[in-house]
Amino acid sequence: MNESKYLGKSVQYPQQYAPEMLVPVPRHLNREQYGLYNNQLPFTGYDVWHAYEFSFLTQKGLPVTGILKMVYPSDSPFLVESKSLKLYLNSLNMERYGATPREGIKEVISIIQKDISKVLQTEVTLHFFDAKESQYFDFWGYELLEKTGRIETVTFSEYREAPHLLCSEQSSSEKNILKVATHLLRSNCKVTFQPDWGSAFIYLKGKDIPDKIGLLKYLVSIRNENHFHEEICEMIYKRLWDRFTPEQLMVACLYTRRGGIDICPVRASQPHLLPQYLINPYKLTDKLLRQ
Repeated sequence: MNESKYLGKSVQYPQQYAPEMLVPVPRHLNREQYGLYNNQLPFTGYDVWHAYEFSFLTQKGLPVTGILKMVYPSDSPFLVESKSLKLYLNSLNMERYGATPREGIKEVISIIQKDISKVLQTEVTLHFFDAKESQYFDFWGYELLEKTGRIETVTFSEYREAPHLLCSEQSSSEKNILKVATHLLRSNCKVTFQPDWGSAFIYLKGKDIPDKIGLLKYLVSIRNENHFHEEICEMIYKRLWDRFTPEQLMVACLYTRRGGIDICPVRASQPHLLPQYLINPYKLTDKLLRQ
């Protein structure tokens, strides 16, 4: 399969521009097991990537370094495999673009945008940050599940995805809102089984909402699941969507960077629920402790 072309293997880093390194992974390969089909998805969303070690040279050999932010829609037929993206971006390290850093940035962004958009068959938007700018953050006011009052009395014993742990909170209200987060998210790479660490943010509005302890138990049960980051986010979303039939739902998974790159997928039932700064390629958001 394409997704295992480089993962878990010793690969020599390309020394010159190598767009052929990019590996697309069909989204439907994982979606169908959860009843998700590309022509009738119950969400909108984006995959947001930050490459913290991106660099190239100007025509005079001056290194240019900074953060590359990349955003593309979740309805694209493909996602990009992360190691292939790392290899591709590193293939630009010794290439020369532009007489000045500003000219080089414009040129290299155009090249990357064209290459990745072609491979993923979708529109990819990128922005290069060469200095720390005003910081933004979307996730204020989320209650941390692991700080729930009775958490120390709870026993956790399931570490493979267990949807049966999702149960309803007892409430008489017609419309309830749940706005919670956890920094205990862990899953494993689909191919190498290396651990991936992250944080999950969930907003849910509806008559039926999850019990917080049950929800945390469910999120902890993902600990030994083997999926890509995007797939974990969609799995959580679909389980909540099927179990609680919410009026509104948003799930964001902000993963810790690995190999200089982090992946932050987000899915929502309506576009206005999407975190506005995270999905904006021209805004650099504040990082969580583990990012």
